[in-house]
Amino acid sequence: VTDIMVNGPKQIYVERRGKLELTGAQFRDNAHVLNVATRIVSRIGRRVDESVPLVDARLEDGSRVNIIIPPLAIDGPSISIRKFSKKSITLDTMAGSGSTSPPLSQVLRLAARCRLNILISGGTGSGKTTLLNAMSQMIDHGERVVTIEDAAELQLQQPHVVRLETRPANLEGSGEITMRDLVKNALRMRPDRIILGEVRGAEALDMLQAMNTGHDGSMCTLHANRPRQALTRLENMVAMTGIELPARAVRAQIADAVNMIVQVQRMRDGVRRVTHVTEVVGMEGDVITTQDLFTFEFDGADATGRLTGRFKCSGLRPNFTPRAEYFGVDRLLLEAMECLRSQR
Repeated sequence: VTDIMVNGPKQIYVERRGKLELTGAQFRDNAHVLNVATRIVSRIGRRVDESVPLVDARLEDGSRVNIIIPPLAIDGPSISIRKFSKKSITLDTMAGSGSTSPPLSQVLRLAARCRLNILISGGTGSGKTTLLNAMSQMIDHGERVVTIEDAAELQLQQPHVVRLETRPANLEGSGEITMRDLVKNALRMRPDRIILGEVRGAEALDMLQAMNTGHDGSMCTLHANRPRQALTRLENMVAMTGIELPARAVRAQIADAVNMIVQVQRMRDGVRRVTHVTEVVGMEGDVITTQDLFTFEFDGADATGRLTGRFKCSGLRPNFTPRAEYFGVDRLLLEAMECLRSQR
């Protein structure tokens, strides 16, 4: 079970293997749901009532919980819990489960090792955080990593990790610490890499500047349906800062900062797959130029309803080959891009 969703007292859904299903469990009434919601948040020092009808928080076991109650939730209190696997998922296990192919996993592994700035893009529940955790395992244990999140979900295995988490405003409306505040603070903490759980606002500009000022190998996730849309969203989020910058200047900064976009998608069979591995090559006029290294090509479905397809390798020479040469892994990269192994 990866998600638990309570929609009022009589509807409790869970997500198993990527598919939602209704359970037989029920609460007595709205008061019962509200009582349980209050007990959940009071354990972590938060409150949910008419003055604070919306709570987004992290539980003691690392799960993420969102609670919204009337008058905002019309049909009764709603509880959404996102659970995280106790087993750490690696790029190899993702290749084994059909989320990637062995050559694609190898290219992602080398991209993380070569300290590329990587953007992981996808919809809600598409597996962005899982992929970020898997790629972060390639980070050298001698590096200082600072993670910044709204609700801490990342499970980095390195010994030298500083985890930062935002703080909502108190009842008087003061004391809020935003992602932007934490990114600015992280730059003063001498990080080798900065990892943002999710970019969704003005902190995009600070993150781009961090990527451009020697914090190579930084990673972040954002919500977008295609790699090109991810670049557009990033541009729009920079505009949220209120700083008037020419569109060309913003795009040039994005092209300089971001090296690779990895697109993930939860498909209709419930399997989460990497659909694009796209490199940002540079600028041509006012347009950011990209090239696809891998794309997932859908063929059909088998008897069990599982989608079939292949991870098609473009065969192009990656733009980061000189960097791979610097890190001594250029031969491994070019072998992976020859895509001689099975890609089913």
